[in-house]
Amino acid sequence: MAGIAVILVAAGDGTRLGQGIPKALVKINGKSLLEHSLERILGIKGLSQIVVASHENHVPEFTAIGNSVINGKVEAKYTPGGLSRQGSIWNALQMVEPETEIVLVHDAARCFAPTELFEAVCEEVARKQTGILPVLPVADTIKQVSHDVVESTVEREQLRIAQTPQGFIYSKLFENYKNTSKDFTDDAALMQAAGETIHSIPGHPMAFKITVLSDLEYASGLFRSQRSGIGTDVHRFSADKTKPLYLGTLLWPGEVGLDGHSDGDAMSHAIVDALLSAAGLGDIGGVFGVDDDEYSGANGEVFIKGALDLLAEHGWRVLNVAVQLVGNKPKVAPMRLEVEQALSSLIGAPVSVAATTTDGLGFLGDSQGVAAVATALIESRL
Repeated sequence: MAGIAVILVAAGDGTRLGQGIPKALVKINGKSLLEHSLERILGIKGLSQIVVASHENHVPEFTAIGNSVINGKVEAKYTPGGLSRQGSIWNALQMVEPETEIVLVHDAARCFAPTELFEAVCEEVARKQTGILPVLPVADTIKQVSHDVVESTVEREQLRIAQTPQGFIYSKLFENYKNTSKDFTDDAALMQAAGETIHSIPGHPMAFKITVLSDLEYASGLFRSQRSGIGTDVHRFSADKTKPLYLGTLLWPGEVGLDGHSDGDAMSHAIVDALLSAAGLGDIGGVFGVDDDEYSGANGEVFIKGALDLLAEHGWRVLNVAVQLVGNKPKVAPMRLEVEQALSSLIGAPVSVAATTTDGLGFLGDSQGVAAVATALIESRL
C-alpha cells in the first residue's frame, strides 16, 4: 500500500483534563500525548505523510515536538486547528498530498492505539475501497432515559463503540468534506451522510480515549504495571579440563568450564529464564531450543539479548535483575564487580551478583557443578 497519510487531530484545549495546557501536550510517563501518538503512527508500513492539526496557539511548539519524533522519516506538516473537530480535519485535509491513496484520521486523545490497528484499517480500506471504522462491542447494559425516568433498555447486540483511526479513500473524503454544510461527530458519520458505505473491523482496547482526569490516571497507571520472574539453571563441570569457564557472559580465567550445548553459562541462562518468566513468555528451552545447531557453544550474551528483544516486542522493559551462584567454586568475589558491570550494561538495568554454598550437601557440595538462581523485575512500557 503506497500513498498513506495520517491526519492527527490534536487541536483540543483539554479543558476537562484540567491540566491548564492543550490536551496533546499533557505528558504520560514523560512523553506528551502527541509524542505517544506519533511513535505509533510512524510504524505504519507505506506511510508517506503525517499532518498534525495543532492547537491554534501552539503551532510552533507542536511543530518542534513533532519534528523531533518524526525526524525526517516521513513528510510532516502542521496546521492550526479549526473551530470544531471537523474544521480541524478540513484544514489538515487541504495539506495532504493530492496523490495520496488512503488517509487515516486519528485523535491524539487515543494516543496508545497500536500500530497494528492502523495497518488493519489501511488493509481493509485498500481491499474494500470504502470507509473503515474500528469498533468495540458494548459491555454495559444501555438505558434510554428522559430526565430521570428510565424509559427503556436498548438492545446492545448491534451497538458498537467507535474508535479511531478511521480510514478512507483520500479523494472521497476530501470531496465530501469540501461539499458538506453540516457538522458531524466523526468522519464515518459524514461519509455515511454522503452515501458512503462504512464497514467495521474489530477495534483495540488500547485505542481508548483520554478525556477526563480519570482517563489520564488510568493511562498513567499502565506504566506502573510491574511483574517479577524467577529462573534457575544447573550445569556440571566438564571432564575436559581445558574447557574455559563462562559465567555472566564473561570468561573466568583459570577455571574449568561447564558442560552444555552452548557455553554452559548457568548464570546467564538463569537470568534468561527469569526474564521470560516475568513476562510470561516461556523458558529458555522453549524459546531457543536445547539442541539447535545455531546455539552450539553460544555465549550467554546471545540468549540474554534474544530475551530482551522478545520482552521489548511485548512491551516490557527490565527494572532490575539479581542472580546468585550456588556451589563451592568458582569464588565469585574476585569477579563480582566485573560481572555486575557487564550484565548491567548488557541488560540496561542494575544487576546484582551473589554467591552461596550448600554446606557440603549434594553434588554442588561435592564440587561437581554449579547452580544459579535469578530473579527479574520488569515493567510495562507503552
